[in-house]
Amino acid sequence: MDARNRSVGLRNLAWAFPRLGEKRRREILLASARNLGRVAAEVCQIRRRGTERLRSLVRFDDRGAWERALGRSRERGLLALTGHVGNWEFLHAFHALLGFPVTLVHRPMRNPLVERWIRELREEAGTSTLLKRNAARGAIEALRRGGILAVALDQNQTLSSGIFVRFFGKPACTSPGLARLALRTGAPIYPVFLLREEDSYHHRLFVGPPLPADGDVLRLTQACVDALEEVVRTYPEQWIWFHKRWKTRPPGEEPVY
Repeated sequence: MDARNRSVGLRNLAWAFPRLGEKRRREILLASARNLGRVAAEVCQIRRRGTERLRSLVRFDDRGAWERALGRSRERGLLALTGHVGNWEFLHAFHALLGFPVTLVHRPMRNPLVERWIRELREEAGTSTLLKRNAARGAIEALRRGGILAVALDQNQTLSSGIFVRFFGKPACTSPGLARLALRTGAPIYPVFLLREEDSYHHRLFVGPPLPADGDVLRLTQACVDALEEVVRTYPEQWIWFHKRWKTRPPGEEPVY
């Protein structure tokens, strides 16, 4: 890991876990970088591995309950609250193997070659992508067709596109899009993550209870981020700590990075 990403990661960990020792923070950051490397390696093998092999790498906490929820999604769609934890790319491909392809709200990567490669790989695996800047109409259409719409809610937003909720006790500028979709369409929100099992290539599909889509956008967005934070707190080695999650600050606050 280069010095810049190491600095960002350690700063984030200090914000999130102020009582944690420096040694433990560095251990978490190193494990996070290793997980990212494994995600890249596993994604490259999706084309090579057969369907049964891919299925064998994932276990369910409660497969029946999740498949029933997916079946009910045919009526009004399902919103999957997720983030860059575990193997988020395999998460989408795996659902396509189950017969429930995912539509993913996606922010383009800076490198156009990597962007094209990852989009082609997702499409081959059965995942559709919607560019974040104009995703609203396509997202509503996907839900009306009874589809699964996945939204990663762990990335920093600009002041013009986000609202502030608390993530690890600090204001974090967050997209309100997921909450707005839930309140507008009535589609349920489920926290969904594919978590790595210890130091292996096997994963566990974690599905949290549906979040009640009541109240206003701010309250529901906070509930979503709370659910995300619980997963990151439990599996800190599997989140991308080198993302500048707290870059956008409320007016008058000093920069974090």
